[in-house]
Amino acid sequence: MKTMKFLSTAIFASALIFSCSSDDDSTPEPVLEEEVITTMTITLQPSDGGADVVLQTQDLDGDGPLEPVVTISGDLSENTMYSGSIVLLNETEDPAENITEEIEEEALEHQFFYTIGNGLDAEADYNDADSDGNPIGLDFVLSANSVSSGSITFTLRHEPTKPNMGIEDAGGETDIEATFDIAIQ
Repeated sequence: MKTMKFLSTAIFASALIFSCSSDDDSTPEPVLEEEVITTMTITLQPSDGGADVVLQTQDLDGDGPLEPVVTISGDLSENTMYSGSIVLLNETEDPAENITEEIEEEALEHQFFYTIGNGLDAEADYNDADSDGNPIGLDFVLSANSVSSGSITFTLRHEPTKPNMGIEDAGGETDIEATFDIAIQ
């Protein structure tokens, strides 16, 4: 009887030891947290030296119940080229964290897309690139052509396919997206 008890205990202990061993000796992949972006500010600086146009969306409660606050400082001027720049902030931190720097550091994994809505006679072109020569989109040129009105949507994708033919085939996850109704006067 003692032998049976001993053998049962030995078998149980062996099963426990072997079931807890790991067959996977590889190092686990580090988990990269997604950026928290509460505020996107787009500054459009006209080539003729006029006043900047600033587009901003701010959503301080993230996925909370409050809608983002969207502001536009003015209209675009017809037949004018604008140097555009985008700044992204996480204002849940104090002081606010500048996410733009993180996007620049991880440029191979990010790309902005600009979608010009029907009715707005404008074009946007990239003015920056990652180390592989693919666009990032934090810096761009906006051409405001003739008098018109419509919308511009700015979309930041995380891990898009690069190169791509545009947002339609880029894939990836949307980090932030905002649409601004604007006029060219």
